[in-house]
Amino acid sequence: MGAGASKSENSTEPLNVHQAKEAGTPQGAQNVCEPSSVDLDTETDVCEENEIKEGEMQEVMIGDQTALLVKDHGELTAVGATCTHYGAKLSKGVLYNGRVRCPWHGACFNVKTGDIEDFPGLDSLPKYSVEVRSGRVIVKSSSTMQSKKRLKPMSCQSPDNEQVFLIIGGGAASVTCAETLRQEGFKGRLILATKELSLPYDRTKLTKALMSSAEEIALRDANFYEVYDIDVQTNKEAVNVDTMLKCVTFRDGSSINYDALTIATGGSPRKPVCPGADLKNVCLLRTPADANYIAEQGKGKHVAIVGNSFIGMEVAAYLASKAASVSVIGRSSVPLQSVLGQQVGQRLLKLFEEKGVKFFNNDSVKEFIGREGSVREVVLNDGGTLPADMVLVGIGVTPATGFLEGSGVMLNDSGHVIVDKFMKTNKDNIFAAGDIAEFPLFLTGDRKATIGHWQMAQAHGRVAALNMLGQDAEIYSVPYFWTVLFGKSLRYTGYGAGYDEVVLHGDLGELKFVAFYTKGDSVVAVSSLNFDPIVSQAAEVFAAGKTIRKEEISEGPYGFIHKLHPQEMT
Repeated sequence: MGAGASKSENSTEPLNVHQAKEAGTPQGAQNVCEPSSVDLDTETDVCEENEIKEGEMQEVMIGDQTALLVKDHGELTAVGATCTHYGAKLSKGVLYNGRVRCPWHGACFNVKTGDIEDFPGLDSLPKYSVEVRSGRVIVKSSSTMQSKKRLKPMSCQSPDNEQVFLIIGGGAASVTCAETLRQEGFKGRLILATKELSLPYDRTKLTKALMSSAEEIALRDANFYEVYDIDVQTNKEAVNVDTMLKCVTFRDGSSINYDALTIATGGSPRKPVCPGADLKNVCLLRTPADANYIAEQGKGKHVAIVGNSFIGMEVAAYLASKAASVSVIGRSSVPLQSVLGQQVGQRLLKLFEEKGVKFFNNDSVKEFIGREGSVREVVLNDGGTLPADMVLVGIGVTPATGFLEGSGVMLNDSGHVIVDKFMKTNKDNIFAAGDIAEFPLFLTGDRKATIGHWQMAQAHGRVAALNMLGQDAEIYSVPYFWTVLFGKSLRYTGYGAGYDEVVLHGDLGELKFVAFYTKGDSVVAVSSLNFDPIVSQAAEVFAAGKTIRKEEISEGPYGFIHKLHPQEMT
């Protein structure tokens, strides 16, 4: 599911760093191809011109490659057929206003250029040339187009450019920020400093594939960063920012002066505040090492999970078939209640119970009891006790912004960095992105929000990069996230905080449903399971600035789809 790809997707031998720089191809990303405007040496007659209608997408074979043929606003174009994020078929997605949105996780690609326009993912789609001859559609491809992914052209550092751009943090926002800077032609020194011990990785996989190593889920490998002169410094924790001197100090005593700074340090897991919280095997999950430890220690053991939101539920699903027992302790009456609602949460609870997971709802932990320094029992506030050889605490995160105290960078009461629509803080040339940012969300009329989604972090990182370069780009992205439970993918888009009703369609019992979250007369968010591509359809309506009315979905789930028709675009 990650950004990397198998060797079978690439027919070329890896280049060394110097060869890669000469060729313009990153050694650390042989799964992507550079754009090419020449060497279009393969032509394929794919169909009659009238066989593809306005607003349609069709998969066509170009040699041994699959392309997506699109007719949009009367123009025929062709791009790669699979999403560069996790490989979904884009023909199953949503075409609207010149772009296609992935049905799985909402990534968006321009159907003329193949460029990625919204996230998740890092790479763009390969682009094919299309022409019509005597009523037949001809698609041209190049022998260099051997990949399902394409890297936008990127610059490298120039010895003539003395500017220093610093990014603090090692997550989605940071990597996207760094790559965008190079794609936009920044040729100064570019530093990405992270307190992590490894290169940036796909954090969404930590709770879904706990045994993955940092290398297996890395977003890019070391050679990629070397080729494009992105100086990734690991084990580098920021402890102070001097905004007057434009200097960041790190825990190892070193410091870096910057011309522009983006802060994207993410969150730190909340620690339990109760007796026994410091016992061995009372665990938090933030890194691949944490995930690996939990997966290994949970085998054949009694596992208690504190917290019934996404981290807790994904780990519970992973361990259900591996642990001796899994018990989930949550303050709400059903898992994921605040986000997904009572009815959806109740059905998910039943799914977990069918897999042997036990729930202790409307409860919390009073104490952890140990023997010989390791946890052995969990005492609940209702007086009950649970056996526990290991405990995972998943009760949320706090923004990792303590090092900004005294810097003058404005924080809200919860410690999030306050930014404007340009991701700019109150201090000149300092930006913030990702989980730590409180930003104006266009869906709410630019009221400030904090959103801890991978997709939104990437959108933040891109906008921060553009504004580091003075481009006046505004954040405009629809929240989109997903979770995987027992192999079943639940998708969600919008901003449902404060919803007052849930309108359900489909069959909860069969785990094939869509839920519309409404506030007053408007739908503010949509979730679904086995109902693709309805969440992506809703996301495109939201992105167009249109409203889904409650009355439009009261009788059935598709009452808003007409808003995506070409005649509805104006």
